[in-house]
Amino acid sequence: MAWNLNFISEEEFKNHVRATIMKYGEKLESYDLKRFNSNLVDPIKLLFDKSVYRTSWDEIVNNEIFRQRDKSNNNDIGYFHQNIFSFFKGCEVPQAGWDVIYKNPDGIRMPDGDVVHTLYVEMKNKHNTMNSASSAKTYIKMQGQILEDDDCACFLVEAIAKKSQNIKWTTKVDGKNVQHRLIRRVSMDQFYAILTGEEDAFYKMCMALPGIIHSVVNEEGSVAVPHDTVIKELQNVAALYAQQPEDLAMAMSVYMLGFHSYMGFEGKMGQQFGEKNSEMLKQIYEYAKKF
Repeated sequence: MAWNLNFISEEEFKNHVRATIMKYGEKLESYDLKRFNSNLVDPIKLLFDKSVYRTSWDEIVNNEIFRQRDKSNNNDIGYFHQNIFSFFKGCEVPQAGWDVIYKNPDGIRMPDGDVVHTLYVEMKNKHNTMNSASSAKTYIKMQGQILEDDDCACFLVEAIAKKSQNIKWTTKVDGKNVQHRLIRRVSMDQFYAILTGEEDAFYKMCMALPGIIHSVVNEEGSVAVPHDTVIKELQNVAALYAQQPEDLAMAMSVYMLGFHSYMGFEGKMGQQFGEKNSEMLKQIYEYAKKF
């Protein structure tokens, strides 16, 4: 298929996708029980989720592993959205200060008719990721930039905006509504259009992305396949409760993640196992302490 992105070459795009995937780094490492519980899993929530959503223990544990991995992946996707602009003509991705700076000596026309020659950009993955304090701080930063340079505009660019838009950004600073025609809230598609002169530039990038990701992921040795052992380790602990129903035995092994030192659990478990398994019980407690 012919390459139809005029603003980035196929090789550059592939390299950028590869760099983004490599950013996943440690998230691709396998999970064992210690890593799974490194941020203290809530056993009660796992039990409720499993029952309410009618899933198996395998599914609910794998969902929790996915959630933990996904929690930090947003930063990696932020890397993709921001650093792709280092390949765009006139764009710079600074190490600090602004996420993107775009300069065009021919001028950049704003919707209200103003023409500026520089855009200073802050980027967000989603429209709702900024609280009021963060919004006010960002707006004041943009206000200061415009006071310093009257030939610029400042954009808050959102990858996932509520809709396609290029509007004045209205927010609150010290409890007051503020806005300025050169401080704007812009969706990613509109930003791509400004930089490239092509209204469907972002659409074209999205259409090219699946094939490039597939190509990179399937490169030999490029992406490690995680081999998670969490469910197996939980089943090993549950096996010590062989006299109990399977579901309760698994619940007890999950309780051990967060409650191994809680009052009542040790005594009850000791009664359950008796002297016969006292050594094994001791091993479980020693293992649980590592969490």
